[in-house]
Amino acid sequence: MNFAAFDLNLLRVFNALMRERSVTRAGEIIGLSQPAVSAALNRLRHLLDDQLFVRRGNDMVPTPRAEGLDEAVREALAQIETALAGDKRFDPGTTDRLFTLIGADFFSTLLMPSLSERLAVRAPHVKLRLVDIARGDFARLLQEDAVDVAMEPSFDMPDWISTETLFIAPLAIIIARSHPAIAKRPWRAGEFPLDLFCELPHAIRSVDGMPGVVDASLATAGRSRRVVLMLPHFQSVALAVAQGRLIAAVPIQFARAVASSLDLAIYDLPVPVKAHDIKLYWHKRHDRNPAHRWFREEILSATEVFRA
Repeated sequence: MNFAAFDLNLLRVFNALMRERSVTRAGEIIGLSQPAVSAALNRLRHLLDDQLFVRRGNDMVPTPRAEGLDEAVREALAQIETALAGDKRFDPGTTDRLFTLIGADFFSTLLMPSLSERLAVRAPHVKLRLVDIARGDFARLLQEDAVDVAMEPSFDMPDWISTETLFIAPLAIIIARSHPAIAKRPWRAGEFPLDLFCELPHAIRSVDGMPGVVDASLATAGRSRRVVLMLPHFQSVALAVAQGRLIAAVPIQFARAVASSLDLAIYDLPVPVKAHDIKLYWHKRHDRNPAHRWFREEILSATEVFRA
């Protein structure tokens, strides 16, 4: 193969196909039509003498040859992008790209609507996509550039992942204002009796069906709660609580966001529970990338209200 004549745009197509596993979606994120992506793939197949991607149902599954090229291609494209950008000012007003985030549905409610409106003014051609954290190991997705940033509680991460704290999220109780416990047993504002907390049925958000930090804190105090409903999304937990029978412990920022529309009351937990540090994660290869750095700053600005 004559590398001197190799079209580097083919690597962009390859990278998009590795990320999206779809000719159509790959074309959307790099601004090419489906026929153009197919043509580029055929050129790559000819140049590399390998199928690279094989159709399986609706997905394009990479061959071992493609998987072997993946990391090197991603690293090379990132280095080229950073080198070409240099120190010149990034102009969000003219950029046209898709930014993909991964996080719990917590961020669908709290962040994405306001971030979308914020960027509509500052970067009208930018597109946003949030994928659910249940999609898989977000460290791997960051490594593969399948997502640009992840938003999750603090975890021990590999040294190739950069982090910055977005905000601290203490938990609070949500309960329907129509719940009989409020009418029959009034107590001081903000407080919630421990006996009642353990007695009432709980809904919890759990992706894997496992108990959380509240249960650990109760166990330390020699108590336990009655969990009767486990759901994968905070929004569904709040909707279940709004029906009037259940209570739940959710991040205070989320509780405040949904309390008014769902007619929920908010109370402090009756046991001390360590608050989560919610952090932003990204691959270190993007530390100096102007577009990526700008996007991270926009997320930090959009979440500033949750740090108050």
